[in-house]
Parts: sequence; C-alpha cells; structure tokens
Amino acid sequence: MPSDTITFARTSVNGVRLHHAQAGEPGRPLMLFLHGFPEFWFAWHAQLQEFGRDHFVVAPDTRGVNLSDRPARLSDYRAQAIVTDLVELVQALGYRQCVLVGHDWGGALAFAMAITRPDMVHKLVILNAVHPWTFARELCHNRQQIDASAYMNLFRRPDAAATLLANDCAWLRGMLADPDGTAPRWFDDATAQRYVAAWTQPGAITAALNYYRASPLHPATATEPGACAVKIDPATVQVTMPTLVLWGEQDRHLLPGCLDGLEQVVPDLRVQYLPDASHWLAHEQPDAVNRMIRAFVGPPAAA
Repeated sequence: MPSDTITFARTSVNGVRLHHAQAGEPGRPLMLFLHGFPEFWFAWHAQLQEFGRDHFVVAPDTRGVNLSDRPARLSDYRAQAIVTDLVELVQALGYRQCVLVGHDWGGALAFAMAITRPDMVHKLVILNAVHPWTFARELCHNRQQIDASAYMNLFRRPDAAATLLANDCAWLRGMLADPDGTAPRWFDDATAQRYVAAWTQPGAITAALNYYRASPLHPATATEPGACAVKIDPATVQVTMPTLVLWGEQDRHLLPGCLDGLEQVVPDLRVQYLPDASHWLAHEQPDAVNRMIRAFVGPPAAA
C-alpha cells in the first residue's frame, strides 16, 4: 500500500461500529489518532500520510461522530464507554499496544485510556488537550479558563444542535475561524465541504454534544456545580508512559494554566510550544507537528 493512500473500514467494537481511516501496512506498529470536537477522522489526514510510511495508522470517527454508530443513551457517551471502544478497536486490529495521539476531546480520551489501560499505550502524544486533574482545577478556580470554557454550558443545552447547525453551520465555522472571524487558510472550500457533510449527518452533532453533556467537567452554573464538585486524587490518574504535549500558544479555548502542575500526574513529560499556532495546530503547522511527533516516537518499535 503506498504511504499516501488512505483507505476506510468499519470495525464492530463494544456494541457499535466505528468508521475509521487508515494508512500504511497492517502488522507495522500501530499509531491511533483521536480527533476532537467538532472534527472527525480528517483532522489527521496529514499525519495519516506521514506516519503511514512506516506505521499502521488508524484514525477513527469516535462513537457518534460522522460515519460511526450513534448510541441513543446519554450514558453511552461517558469516557469509560468510549475508552472501551478504543481498547477493543486496538485488539480487533490485532494489536496489544499502540502509540496514542489525541487532540482536544481526543486528547482527553487518550489521557483516560493511558490512565486506565497503560499496558496498551507505548507512548502518548497530546495536542492542546487536558488532563482531568488539571482541567477540573482550572474550571473551578481559574476565572480566565472558566470564561474561555463558557461554550461548554451552551453545548449542554437541549437546543444546542440547532444553534450550531443554523445558517450553514455558522457557529461551528466560527469555532475554527481565525481571531478576526475569517476562515483560516487550511479551511478551504473542499475542506469546508467535508466538514459540513460530517456535521450534517443525521444526529451527528447531537451525539458529539453528548460528550459534553455526559461529562461532569464543565463550568459551574446557577443550578450545577460542574467541575467544582469533582474531586480527583492525583494518585489515581497517573500517566506512566513517556508523554509529549504539543501546545499551540494562541489557543483561545484551552489556556496555558491547564499545563500547570501536569508533571505531578505525568512524570515522564515533555512539552513543546508552538508560539504561532492556535488550538488547530495540526492543520496550521502539519509539518512541524509531524516532525515533533516523529522525533518523540522514534524508530518504529515491534507491534
């Protein structure tokens, strides 16, 4: 299979069928890439092409998103259920371990998998995403992060899907926009068509919003304590494998305080900052992101 060829498959795991993109030859060491909101497998197209040269690279649409199955119950979108999907996907692909890469929600899920199934994660790479211990603290005590995360409570409202999809998905396009409100260079017409097609799959945005609705980590409201009610013992959420965090410093959704004290729960930690990148760093600076990941991952280990 040529390294620049991306193919697609569906795999049944944990009661759902996950659609996933893949590149490289099965049997080579596995790299699993997890997208965030409001994205889908295409978030990783540059990484599929790069790492497919010497790995087997898989980027699923996580449950509910794009072409993957959408369970009906809110409880089906809790992190534990999604991590089980990922564990079973790795196993169904014929592997015992992977290099795990995640951005945004995918990074949060990657942290969760690394915490609960460290035996299955050889190395961990996080792009502008949060560990639950530091994020709970920031959502409760850091006013700037609370304000930056105010959208999370909008996403929890019953009418959120209609709001996000109105006017040709204007709200979602705005999430990806540059600070002046214009579409970023990477979000060209062809890419926009891909994203709108994924967003407008029947029920897809509602399912993606259920990730926020099923999580206790959100800013407090007048009726809910949110993250302030979450008590996490750092000893129970340790990430033991080598971990690389890539951080776009222009992120307006997740602020640098989310990294403060991270080494207390991720002792084997490297952090590399991209001063000119935003939350969407894999799109904005794919070559730099690929270089940093490759330097960290090193030569492919045995599968």
